[in-house]
Amino acid sequence: MTGGAGFIGSHLCRLFVEKGDLVICVDNFITGSKENIQDLFNKPNFKLIEHDISNPLYLDEDLDWVMHFASLASPKYYLGYPIKTLKSGLLGTHNCLGIAKLKDAKFFLASTSEVYGDPLVHPQPEEYWGNVNSIGARSCYDESKRGAEALVYAYYNQHKLDVRVVRIFNTYGPNMQVDDGRVVSNFIVQALRGEEVTVYGRGIQSRSFCYIDDLVEGLEGFMKVDYKLPLNLGNPSEFTVIELARTVLKLTGSRSKITFCDLPEDDPKQRRPDITKAKKLLDWVPKIKLEEGLIKTIVYFKSKIS
Repeated sequence: MTGGAGFIGSHLCRLFVEKGDLVICVDNFITGSKENIQDLFNKPNFKLIEHDISNPLYLDEDLDWVMHFASLASPKYYLGYPIKTLKSGLLGTHNCLGIAKLKDAKFFLASTSEVYGDPLVHPQPEEYWGNVNSIGARSCYDESKRGAEALVYAYYNQHKLDVRVVRIFNTYGPNMQVDDGRVVSNFIVQALRGEEVTVYGRGIQSRSFCYIDDLVEGLEGFMKVDYKLPLNLGNPSEFTVIELARTVLKLTGSRSKITFCDLPEDDPKQRRPDITKAKKLLDWVPKIKLEEGLIKTIVYFKSKIS
């Protein structure tokens, strides 16, 4: 599990350890945190390797799955480390595919809704090819994932590797970093600290927000079906960013003011998954409503910044 100390990866590590699987967590802790996996250190079926997966990795163990979740997924980090972001997505994916091929293991790529860019089709089905600026500020992340998908299918077509590719839409919940830089964590932390809540543009851009427990359930379900094409996972309920900001202020009881900043380059105007395939293949739909998930996430962040 690369990125195993990260937001999503740490939840998956815990899930599989509790099921009794041997989990090898690989992370270089650029954005991951040892706190996220601290409770797993004393488990006999958990092993931590501190390593940058952009570099080759050699493992003695037999493997059933190689799951590549290492990524600088928030704008704050991928804009700050564009080359590392590209290397994680391209070299990291190549290294992980090589491990899977050597070990005759199944391969799971955590891709992203960012492969759709600033979409001209709404909601976004898996068949949509996207609208991406290949040399823009966000391209280091968008193109690293698009290139990663291309690598996966090259290995699938040439080496018959058993693959899964999930395109993850906005997800939030415990184990996000306080300084993560993504919209949900930003708003909650700013509100709890009494700082101005920063909304980009006029806040009319829309997003969908999936709580981490729902996503993990979908990811686990995807591992159990034989489906090789990319699959969207996310919550199809759509909210504007200004709606999210006001909801966070209400739930935190914060007196913070909302302030408006310039819209970043190539910021998507709308983002919502078409999850028709996930419903059919996995019998999966997100169950946790936005306010319920935000309350759980607010409790988590209170424990981190108090």
